[in-house]
Amino acid sequence: MRYHFDFGWLAEYYPTLVKGVLVTVELTLIGAVLGIILGIACAWARALGPSWLKPFVAIYVELIRNTPFLIQLFFIFFGLPGIGVQMNEMTAANLAMVINLGAYSCEIIRAGIQATPRGQFEAGASLAMTRFETFRHVVLVPSLQRIWPALSSQVVIVMLGSSVVSQIAAEDLTFAANFIQSRSFRAFEAYFVSTAIYLALAILLRQVLAAIGTLIFPRRVRQ
Repeated sequence: MRYHFDFGWLAEYYPTLVKGVLVTVELTLIGAVLGIILGIACAWARALGPSWLKPFVAIYVELIRNTPFLIQLFFIFFGLPGIGVQMNEMTAANLAMVINLGAYSCEIIRAGIQATPRGQFEAGASLAMTRFETFRHVVLVPSLQRIWPALSSQVVIVMLGSSVVSQIAAEDLTFAANFIQSRSFRAFEAYFVSTAIYLALAILLRQVLAAIGTLIFPRRVRQ
C-alpha cells in the first residue's frame, strides 16, 4: 500500500501552528527565567543557607526529581482544586514548569557552588560580608559560569517536556498537532511537521542560551 503525502493543509492550519509555537515559547521563557531564579534560591539554601531550611529544600528537590513531570502537572491542575486552589491551564502549566526546572537547576547550580574555591568564601568574610552577600557578590557568577552548559541543556529538556501540557488543554505546539491531526486525518504529516518545529526550537534555544552565556561569561562559555 502506498501512502500519498499531502502537506497542503499547512496553509489552512498555519495560524494554529503559529499559535502553538508561540505558546510553547511563552511557556519556555517563563519557565526558564522563574525556574532558574528558584533554582538559585534553592541552591543557596542547600549549600549556604540556615540549617533549618535545608531539609525542606532537600525534600522539594528530591520529590520533584523523582516523580514524572506529567504527574506533577496533573497534581497542580486536577489535584489542587480538591483543596480549593484552582487555576487555568496556562497558569498550571507555567507553575509546573517553574517548579520542575527549579528543582533540577538547584542541583546543577549547587554543584557549581560546591566547586568554588574555599578562598573565595574567606575573601568575602575578610571584607565583612554576610554569607548571603558573599554568595551574591563573590560566588554566584563564577558558579553559574561553571555550570552554564549543563543548565542550558536542562532548559532545553524542560522546553521539550512542555509537550505534555497539551494533556490539560494548554494550546501548545503538541496541542496544535493533535488538533490538526484530528481535523485533517493526516497523522504522519501533522506529527512530522511538529517534530521538525520542536527540533528547530531546540537548536535555536541552545544557540540563544550559548549566546547569552558568551555575553555574560565571555572568558569561558563558547558556542
